[in-house]
Amino acid sequence: MTLNEHWRALRQNRIAKLVLMVTGCLLLLITPLIGILPGPGGVVSFALGLGLVLQTSAWARRQYVLLKRKSPKIGGWADWGLRRQSAKRRSERAKLNDEKR
Repeated sequence: MTLNEHWRALRQNRIAKLVLMVTGCLLLLITPLIGILPGPGGVVSFALGLGLVLQTSAWARRQYVLLKRKSPKIGGWADWGLRRQSAKRRSERAKLNDEKR
């Protein structure tokens, strides 16, 4: 099994899913404390926490989609920061559209 397959199998386990969700929430909660320290620790903590919460919570994903629809610019930055495939597809599509013009 590859690493991605192990990760997918782990996320199917209810206890592991709960642990990942709690870890993501804790990372989001400690972000302001880490953010006051010098360095990029707050940004890293926020990105990791948001990524874990979005992977494990359907409610958080729905809220994220609503945010992206309301303000696409913020959603685009979040996608880029989370290195989501949808952000890569959109940027490639935008480049192709610009080249055609």
